[in-house]
Amino acid sequence: MDANKTARLKRRATNWALNIALFIAMAIICLPGLWIVLNSLRPTVEIMAKPPVWIPNQLSFDAYRDMFSGIGQGGIPVLQYFRNSMIIAVTSTVISLAIGMSGGYAFARYRFRFKGGWFLGLMLTRAVPGIALSLPLFFLYARVGLIDTHAGMILAYTALNVPFTIWLIDGFFRQVPKDLAEAAQIDGCTRWQAFWQVEFPLARPGIASAGIFAFLTSWNEFALASQLTRSTSSKTLPVGLLDYTAEFTIDWRGMCALAVVMIIPALLLTYAVQKHLVSGLTSGAIKG
Repeated sequence: MDANKTARLKRRATNWALNIALFIAMAIICLPGLWIVLNSLRPTVEIMAKPPVWIPNQLSFDAYRDMFSGIGQGGIPVLQYFRNSMIIAVTSTVISLAIGMSGGYAFARYRFRFKGGWFLGLMLTRAVPGIALSLPLFFLYARVGLIDTHAGMILAYTALNVPFTIWLIDGFFRQVPKDLAEAAQIDGCTRWQAFWQVEFPLARPGIASAGIFAFLTSWNEFALASQLTRSTSSKTLPVGLLDYTAEFTIDWRGMCALAVVMIIPALLLTYAVQKHLVSGLTSGAIKG
């Protein structure tokens, strides 16, 4: 009895220590986001105070009211920036997932010449930082007329996201046994039906992860967007943050408010897709 009680106490102490460590880690991770939210609600005097004011004396939504009340009256066109970001991020994510699913499935299931070389070449493209591509892309886009267009940004972000989505989805498809698809075909399914009804549900966590990564990359990217966009018809939200900077001043509260607006869609998408990250590993594996 003493040994069992000691073992239970050790497990309980270990669980408590693990929970405390996870709480501290999450607090450290969430602290910058919380600081941005607080800065969007308090006056600029407290934001610029030294030493920092950790507990705000007063909170207000003036920055959010000013941000949206100036629409159409010479203010910052937040809704237009939001629309541009949504069109570019969603479209590039959908295209990246379509190509990533096709490429990942091909690398996981088929054999073809120079397969290893093609895969290595795709992965090496991830070693090139996006900012290094801004100048070559600018000259190329200027020649073909893609500067300051949604199509140009979608094409650039798709090219950035495809290698990672292929690599991630390939790894998940490799974990799906081939026997399941073969059994489905024996039962009368076509190759296409076996993919959608058996293999796709099992690889869905990887596809969801790749989708979140691709969306956040396109949604938050600044370096390429600042070089390839010019007008409000194509500027994205990260580039719109620069509208709060003047020659001698920076509206930190307004900039933080716009940053909060940027964070909300990313949080909603992650929350909506999180169930797919832990499901689908066994669905479809049992024949009804």
